[in-house]
Amino acid sequence: MSKGRRKFTDEFKREAVKLCRQPGAVVSQIARDLGLDQTVLRRWVQLERGGVMEMNPAKPLRAEAVTELQRVQRELKRVTMERDILKKALVYFAKEPQ
Repeated sequence: MSKGRRKFTDEFKREAVKLCRQPGAVVSQIARDLGLDQTVLRRWVQLERGGVMEMNPAKPLRAEAVTELQRVQRELKRVTMERDILKKALVYFAKEPQ
């Protein structure tokens, strides 16, 4: 039976990336020690280098904020489209019958 998708805390991710930034650190060994797949740890390191992952412990990871922003933008696009359709329908039905 396969394991479900695991969730990691922001603190765990920060500490794992911090370990990888130490001189002489080997990502594959650190991932093995932490019980992670090395691709997951490499992705976290890339997110940190790209500025997506906030390393300040007082702030949540920006990746979560980006995900939420994308969800809200999709919803706004949908609602805007619905509004435009309703406007057109209102104009159509408000016309005087000829």
